[in-house]
Amino acid sequence: MSTTPRIDVNCDMGESFGRWSLGDDAAMMPYLSSVNIATGYHAGDPVTIRRTVEGAVEHGLGIGAHIAFPDLMGFGRRRMVIPPRDLQDYCLYQIGALQGFVRAAGGRLAHVKPHGALYVMASEDPEMAHAIAAATAAVDPSLPLMLLNRQCEDAVVRAGVTLVPEAFPDLGYDDHGKLVIEKSKAAWNPDTVAERAVRMAVEGKVASVGGVDIDVDARSLCIHGDAPNSVDIVRTVRAALDAAGVDIVPLGSLIPAV
Repeated sequence: MSTTPRIDVNCDMGESFGRWSLGDDAAMMPYLSSVNIATGYHAGDPVTIRRTVEGAVEHGLGIGAHIAFPDLMGFGRRRMVIPPRDLQDYCLYQIGALQGFVRAAGGRLAHVKPHGALYVMASEDPEMAHAIAAATAAVDPSLPLMLLNRQCEDAVVRAGVTLVPEAFPDLGYDDHGKLVIEKSKAAWNPDTVAERAVRMAVEGKVASVGGVDIDVDARSLCIHGDAPNSVDIVRTVRAALDAAGVDIVPLGSLIPAV
C-alpha cells in the first residue's frame, strides 16, 4: 500500500457580487484541485456563479457549494439564530442552485462547504451540522460535507453524509485548535504558509499562535483567495507540496480514505 501523502487543495471562489469584485479566481485555479463557489447568500450572483463554474469545469476541479447564512451585508460572518428546519431549507436552496449551474456547464457537484459563521458554528453545534448534512443528503448523499474538525461527525453521519475535516495553513490556530479569524485577510508570507501546508499534509501538525504543536486531521487544505498576495501564496504552496512528494487530488478521490 502506498504511503504517499494525498491531499486536496481548495479555495473559496465566486465571492464577487454585481460590480464589486473580490479575488483573482482565474489566476488561482491552475494551482488547486477543488473550489467552493459562493451560492448567493453571503456573496455571488448568477453571472458570477456561471463564470466561476465554467472556469472550474475547464480546469477539471472538484466543485463545492459554499453555502452561508443569508448575510450579504456582513459577508456571512455574523452569527445568526435560525431554526434547524429553516436552516436545512436555506442550505437545500443554495446547494440546488449551484448544482443547476454545474450541470449546465457539463460538470458534477462534488461537495458542500459552509462559509464563515455558519462553518464555525456547524463545526461545534451537532444540531446545525445535522441540518446542513440533511440538506446535502436530500440533494445527493454521496456529497461529502467539509467542516473544521470531527466534533460533529456523529450528527453528520446520522444524516447519511460523510464528514471531511479541513485545515487552513494561512490562518492562525489557538492552543485548543480553534481558528483565529482575521477581520480582513492579511498578506501572509508565502514561504510560511507553504511550510505549514506541507507539515499539515505530511505530519498532521501545526504550530498554534502560542507556539504549541497541535494535531490537524485534514483531508483538504484551504488557501484563501481574498488575501492581497493570494496568487503568490497558492503558487508557493503548490510547489512546496509537489516538492515534498504530496499528491494533490480532488476531494472526491479521497473519500474512500476518510
